[in-house]
Formats: sequence, C-alpha cells, structure tokens
Amino acid sequence: MHKLNVLIFGPSSFISTLDELKPFLKFNPLYDNKNNKHDVILIHKESLDDKNKKNFVEKSRTIKIFASNKKDFLSNYDAYLELPTNLKEINNVVENVAAKSKFNKNSSIEIKNYLLNKNEKKLFKENDFVILTEKEIQLLELFLMKKNPISKDNILSTVWNYSSDADTHTVETHIYRLRKKINDKFMDEKFILSNKAGYYL
Repeated sequence: MHKLNVLIFGPSSFISTLDELKPFLKFNPLYDNKNNKHDVILIHKESLDDKNKKNFVEKSRTIKIFASNKKDFLSNYDAYLELPTNLKEINNVVENVAAKSKFNKNSSIEIKNYLLNKNEKKLFKENDFVILTEKEIQLLELFLMKKNPISKDNILSTVWNYSSDADTHTVETHIYRLRKKINDKFMDEKFILSNKAGYYL
C-alpha cells in the first residue's frame, strides 16, 4: 500500500518533534513543497502567519489537517489535530484522512482542464467551480466514456433510459443549460461541442 506523503508546515519545535518520531509514523513527512508530491498537508496554526504558506494552503485542493491547541479554525480543513498530541493520535488522524483522500480520488475525474468532484457535485477550474445536477454529471461521464460524438437518441436512452422515439428536447435543454452554466462561470464556449453525429467533449 502507498505510504502517504504528508507535507508539514510548522515551527521548528513541531517539525523536530515529528522528525524524531519519523521511524514510528505511518506516513512520510515532507518539509518543503518543491516537488509537489504530497497527498496531505498538516499545518500548524503558527505557520499561517507566513503569508506564502497561508496562500499555498488556501489554494491547494489537497486534503488538509489543522494542528492547534484549540478548535478554532476548522472550516477550511478536513481534519483537526489537537495539540499537545501523541504518536497514536497523529497516526490516527492521518490514517482517517488517508481513507477520505482515497474516497475523494475515486470520485474526482479530470475533464479537459477541469476537475469534476462527484461527491460535491462540483466542476472545478482552479479555485472556481459550478454546481452540477445528477443528470449533468451523468452526461459528462457519458461524454468521457465515448470518444466519438454521441447522438441525442443515444444520450436519451443511456442517461434517461428512454426509447429512441422519446423526446430529444430533453437532451437539448440539459446540454444548453450545462453549456450556459460553464460559459457564464468560466467563459468557455467550447466545453461541449457538437456536429452532425452528435455531442462530444
């Protein structure tokens, strides 16, 4: 099993303590973000005084653990490590986050230069996102699965389970709304393309 890489931001005392515990940790502690190969960020509250680190953490979509001596900053974080702590608690928090990370990876799909998070029903581009409906997500998954353009009838029977003689306006309406949603937010008119054969990404 892949050992999690945990990027750690904190004061020197926090980092040296974790370094001493390294042989007993169930993850690989990393102390700089140069190679960008981390699965989780563990950030000590004091590190948020550093604007560069704070900015990096806020922009990152990696799972984040917040370490503090009181529960006062949870909204932007996925887990909380109460300080002072012990080896067992550190490993527990990281293991629980690892399970969450695996779940999120299975539900995240790259589409062009976007990231679809099926759990949150959001399509991200950098730090912006649009909220999608269940049918919009099914449409995108269908487009990803098929490399060639897909006809309205095919979309209707796959996504809506309708027979081919059902109303194709349903497909047109949903694709129109999805295109509009993406164009309004990201100014991308070429997200869903179409030709005589049908629709495609």
